[in-house]
Amino acid sequence: MSDFQTVADRVEIEALRGEFTDAAMLCDYDRIASLFTPDGVLRMPNVPVELAGREQIRAWRERREALVALFVQTTHPGTIRLDGDTASGRAYLQELIRLRDGSSHLNYAIYHDRYRRTGEGWKFTERVYEVRYLDHSPLTGSAPQTADGPR
Repeated sequence: MSDFQTVADRVEIEALRGEFTDAAMLCDYDRIASLFTPDGVLRMPNVPVELAGREQIRAWRERREALVALFVQTTHPGTIRLDGDTASGRAYLQELIRLRDGSSHLNYAIYHDRYRRTGEGWKFTERVYEVRYLDHSPLTGSAPQTADGPR
């Protein structure tokens, strides 16, 4: 990291990954789609799902909402390898998921990423979700209640 551009690129890519996690937590698939290049792909082989292009990524919201009752994702920084206007990297995550059928998942996973610098900044060209540990034990907690319902 000897020059300002390298530092700026790393900060922008880390911000991109943070935006993805924030949008996923809020089930904002319009925003998630905007984080990808138009031909970008989101792959989740163990789900199994492959979403190619912004429209398919955006459309995943309906299916996710139909399947998932509770979703908490915590993403941790990983690696970033810059190569001019492209880059690759990994981010590490933990998820708590309760499906509408009552089943639960606690997992630890890795995102394997490819990025491209665009006129709108860095975007994902590919994000592949790889589960490394999966626990189906029932989750005993719940979302805090407010006057308007769960948060």
